Amino acid sequence: MTEFIRKIVPNAKDDVLAGITVSLAMIPEVVAFAFVAQIDPLMALSGAFIIGLITAIFGGRPGLISGAAGAVAVIFVSMIADGHTKGMLMDTPIENMGFFYLMACVVLMGIIQIFAGVFKLGRFVRLIPHPVMMGFVNGLSIVIFMAQVKMFSHKSLQVSAAGVKEYVSTYMQGTELYTMIGLVLLTMGIIWGLPKITKKLPAALTAILVTSLIVVGFNMDVSTVGSYIIEGGGTGLKGVFPTPNMELWEKLPFNLDTLKFIALPAFLAASVGLIESLMTMNLVDELTETRGNGNRECVAQGAGNIVSGLFGGTGGCGMIGQTVININAGGRGRLSGIMMAVTLLSFILFADKLIEMVPIAALVGVMFMMVIETFAWSSFRILKKIPLSDAIVLITVSLVTVFVDLAVAVFVGVIISALVFAWENAKKIRARKRVKEDGTKVYEIWGPLFFGSIQAFNEKFDAKNDPEKVEIDFVESRISDHSAIEAIFNLVEKYQAEGKSIKLKHLSEDCKVLLYKASPKFRGVIEEDVDDPRYHLAANPEDFPKPLSEYKF
Repeated sequence: MTEFIRKIVPNAKDDVLAGITVSLAMIPEVVAFAFVAQIDPLMALSGAFIIGLITAIFGGRPGLISGAAGAVAVIFVSMIADGHTKGMLMDTPIENMGFFYLMACVVLMGIIQIFAGVFKLGRFVRLIPHPVMMGFVNGLSIVIFMAQVKMFSHKSLQVSAAGVKEYVSTYMQGTELYTMIGLVLLTMGIIWGLPKITKKLPAALTAILVTSLIVVGFNMDVSTVGSYIIEGGGTGLKGVFPTPNMELWEKLPFNLDTLKFIALPAFLAASVGLIESLMTMNLVDELTETRGNGNRECVAQGAGNIVSGLFGGTGGCGMIGQTVININAGGRGRLSGIMMAVTLLSFILFADKLIEMVPIAALVGVMFMMVIETFAWSSFRILKKIPLSDAIVLITVSLVTVFVDLAVAVFVGVIISALVFAWENAKKIRARKRVKEDGTKVYEIWGPLFFGSIQAFNEKFDAKNDPEKVEIDFVESRISDHSAIEAIFNLVEKYQAEGKSIKLKHLSEDCKVLLYKASPKFRGVIEEDVDDPRYHLAANPEDFPKPLSEYKF
């Protein structure tokens, strides 16, 4: 505990102010995600508080902000609707059964994430190529920008002729639109200009306060946090302190059918949540030039989701928008995330009326500035300078993030990058041929030998026309996978079928072990204890009268 306090003290002021700023920006986004998933906004806000607090204290990346994120919320939409239907078809019908399935799904999601951390799957985020990272950042910036544009509209509940209820959005017009644009530009101007005057005041928080005071002081009729919640069907921010939801245990049937129903959504939500969290962690690593612990972050995200589900909250993950706001506001330590969660809870419990007065325009302005600062503008400059394959990956990931899904975009980017890497390396396999004085033909293999280069490797040899003795030297080659071992095995059998002698030299130890397991015949084919010609000491022995082991190099 003493060590924890010691680490959060040095940057305490900036962390506190950054946390307050982020909490203000968190509310409308979390509420918007609640409307997407068709759940009570308080359910999403409770989840944001719980997940944000737990990950801030125990997570592997100080400065990373977590909450109820839209990337996860989208996955739950159909499950909640189907859950409501299942509840009404039970022997004893239960209303809103989808919400109880949601809580159980969030708990299972957290368990999966903890297992991912325990089995150290978090380290695989380091395998994500830089073009994928840039595409992810650009695509997500566009998604956030498009979400803010939707704030320039009003939602109204309408009932169709068939009796179906749906929310219809109509964009602002005339004076209302111009006022909204003016307030957004004012907020952005303060955030841009204030640091040029003084850095003692947090720019984003100051901009929100100034814009809010202007709206309240001039009694301007604009969209606010309160009106936004009411338009979406909510009743306001007033809530209670999150407590364990006992109805979850009373009404949810704990059986195999329930597990089957929530398993797939839980797995998808866990995967999307971890990808977004770990990608956000990578971004913070780059911005702060430090390194987080991916496996620890997986466990913390899982623990946060488990507690959130048990307390009646929804699932969540790391949020890139709020994280960038936090970093730009000076938040670097765990205290910023803790302060965000505590402030968010305080707003819900004690300052709901004040927060409901904050104009949406101020929060939109903050998010617009975050988008401008997050988007990798350098990607336009480097597109013509990087390999064509990397440019394609960058653009593809950006587009898939915008039009499909974040997790799908990352998988697509990694797969394309891996295929391009395999194709390029498959072309690098070479075989230099020479004949010794005794007539033995030597093949010196250069380049990686793996599934992609097997065909080119096999084309180098001519078993029928080669001499009686053949050596294959792998000193400049690396045996990378089982396909390569299988190719060597087949090559040896081909030469032996022709009645010719074949020797393998400079194979790696792991390759030799696998070949020995494959067939005892390799005992007589592989040459052991062969000197590596790449390592010889170029020195005059007279310069070293003592044994080399006695010298310090």
